[in-house]
Amino acid sequence: MTRAPRHTLHIVSGKGGTGKTTIAAALACALATRGRRVLLCEVEGRNGIAELFEVPDLTGGQERRISRTPAGGNVFGLAIDAEDALLEYLDTFYHLGLAGKALDRFGAVDFATSIAPGLRDVLLTGKVYEAVRRGVKGRPDAYDAVVLDAPPTGRIAQFLNVHEAVSGLAKMGPIRNQADSIMRVLRSSTTVVHLVTLLEDMPVTETEEAVAALAPTQIRVGTVIENMVTPSPLDHDQLAAAAAGGLKMAVPGLTTKQNTALAQEFAVEASRTQQHHQRHDRLAELSVPLVQIALDPAGIDEGAIFAIGDQLTDQLTLEAA
Repeated sequence: MTRAPRHTLHIVSGKGGTGKTTIAAALACALATRGRRVLLCEVEGRNGIAELFEVPDLTGGQERRISRTPAGGNVFGLAIDAEDALLEYLDTFYHLGLAGKALDRFGAVDFATSIAPGLRDVLLTGKVYEAVRRGVKGRPDAYDAVVLDAPPTGRIAQFLNVHEAVSGLAKMGPIRNQADSIMRVLRSSTTVVHLVTLLEDMPVTETEEAVAALAPTQIRVGTVIENMVTPSPLDHDQLAAAAAGGLKMAVPGLTTKQNTALAQEFAVEASRTQQHHQRHDRLAELSVPLVQIALDPAGIDEGAIFAIGDQLTDQLTLEAA
């Protein structure tokens, strides 16, 4: 079992199609034990969390309970929108509640976040930061842990490095102070990034690149999660022999031609499994703890999410601070 410090913020990223939203949801459920409250956030506007848990749309900036877990906790969902976050920011720091809404009607809010993409990332991460900080402040609506379904690995370093994002926007003032506060939390020992990948070439390459890109930010990568893994009963030598076509099939009831075709098909599958093992070895060279989640051929529903959460619990120490 991988031993890790307690974390209050878990950031989940991965190349599109690797199942990062499913893993983020499963992680939130795994953390929600014995009465704990866990917030699961998304920032990409895809409404993926609501679809996964089959609950109403989460847009509107409201936190709603989306699941009671078998372990006795509650998972809440939040879809963070940059425009809503900016209006809240204007109201908090400049008391422009009504004026901010008027700006939104004229499209000024969208214009501001379009010409300054770094501001959008500060606003999105700022909402996550606020949710994490509730526990420190002892607020009644505090969460034991926050899980962020973050942007893909190709953009994760840029998204999280909000200090760099605002360097050209503000040297001082509320925006800069907010970015500095966010970076302190992201770089703290209570924050960890999990990178989700399939054992295919492109996702593994993006994972390697994400680890390298995150290193200068001082934001810690905690685990690489290999998703949808199909275990093989064959050892290294058996796989090599099968991939080379060295296994002879003699299935009763099949003709010689059928056995030959079956052996050829098995050789293709063995070769693919060999490649998966080689990519696993590449990931092991990153010196980051690896977690494997088995492929569920039945598909993903809430029960499958809980089952993946159990696999994460078996391989990680998951405790909310």
